[in-house]
Amino acid sequence: MSDIPHDSPARTPRRAVARRPVRVGTGAPGRRAGRGAWHRSRMTVAPREGWRRPGPTAEQRRNDLWIGLGMTGLALVSLTLARSTGAFLLGPPPSGPEQLFWTVAVTLPLIWRRRRPTATLLVVAVAFIAAQARSAPESQFSSWALFCALYTVGAWGQDRQLSRRLRIGVIATMFAWLGLYYAVMIDHIPADTFADAVGPVPPVLAAMVNGVLLNVLVFGFAYFFGETAWVAARREHELRAQAEDLRRSQAEARERAVLGERVRIARELHDVVAHHVSVMGVQASACRRVFDRDPGKARTALTAIEQSARTAVDELRRMLGVLRTSADAEPPAAGGVERIGELVERARAAGLKATLGVYGDPVAVPESVSQAAYRVTQEAVTNTLKHAEAALLDVRVRYLAREVEVDVTDDGRGAGRVNAVGLGLIGMRERVTAHDGDLEAGPRAGGGWRVRARFPLAASDRPVGPQRDPGDRDRAAAGAEPSA
Repeated sequence: MSDIPHDSPARTPRRAVARRPVRVGTGAPGRRAGRGAWHRSRMTVAPREGWRRPGPTAEQRRNDLWIGLGMTGLALVSLTLARSTGAFLLGPPPSGPEQLFWTVAVTLPLIWRRRRPTATLLVVAVAFIAAQARSAPESQFSSWALFCALYTVGAWGQDRQLSRRLRIGVIATMFAWLGLYYAVMIDHIPADTFADAVGPVPPVLAAMVNGVLLNVLVFGFAYFFGETAWVAARREHELRAQAEDLRRSQAEARERAVLGERVRIARELHDVVAHHVSVMGVQASACRRVFDRDPGKARTALTAIEQSARTAVDELRRMLGVLRTSADAEPPAAGGVERIGELVERARAAGLKATLGVYGDPVAVPESVSQAAYRVTQEAVTNTLKHAEAALLDVRVRYLAREVEVDVTDDGRGAGRVNAVGLGLIGMRERVTAHDGDLEAGPRAGGGWRVRARFPLAASDRPVGPQRDPGDRDRAAAGAEPSA
């Protein structure tokens, strides 16, 4: 018992406490998060006293098997060396087979240490005391096995109260056995054992105190590091639960942002459809009044009705694709492609060197597309003013053969601004997708940031009259502007 090495607890337990855990659900609520976030984490994470550590994984059980077998093999080697030296510190040893039995009985149960920590500790402790009572010469690796079993109960015991009681009981039993050993052996100490003692403390008392202090250190380390490992595992569980709560709340926030943006888009499209239906009613009334006396005007009114009906149906299709019910959505402010110049003027007023270019032949753009293009440009300009730390802003509107395009670039910080879940990008993406368009947002190769949105135009929205080849028109529009 007194031969337990004092440096044994310096390895495995330290790995168990290597990570610094983050306190979750305790302390001042406003220290690192809002009060609501701390409240949610306390509601989600199980109470600390009621938490049970999950059982070992298949890999951990395989590791325990190899650890137990390795410890047993080393203990047998230690037994062979002890018998070879003839240094039997506990007295005359038993027979060879009995020595093998006690060596294996103390170390081999470690193969079940994480699956059955309580049973493993009881078996190892009983075998350890019995082996020493029978004067088994192997004590080095047997002491390690006892330390490992004590640590494992503290780190993996499911019932915390039972684990504490069992460890305290085993430690108390070991000290009782140590006291009994000293009481029995004190009368059998040879007279010349301490012949060279020169210290002020009586040699027998010094040997006893040294043995007690050594065992206090060993068992104290086993208890402390086992408890620390369990606390670290519990806090890691709390951190994972809090991270899952955070991911879930972020997903909910993104969903709410998407729904809210779709509501605003649907309201805009509703206004457009209502406008076209009203125009159809007025034109139908005019057609009815002049149908008999002026067929030409009636034909013109019918053509306008046809055009308005097609546009209204197209807008209604888009609206139904994004419509969501919301009672508290704010009504959108009116805006279209023709008001993009106002955004550029605001950027100039804020101190930026802002330019606006319009390329291609302007055509009549559906109101919903015009509003979407305006909102995308507005969001891009706002992001430049707030986050880019830019000095230059370039806004371009391109009327191509089959689409209208808005392109916003700046020379600000490009790195670190990509955020696929940002509310601004969510809104732009929803608006562009609602019109079957394409959106590009990201850093530019030469530095700065670019937002480019393309909106397809229906056949009825394209210029009338003689048409050039679409490829020629696109190339001409692109060649008429300076490179961005």
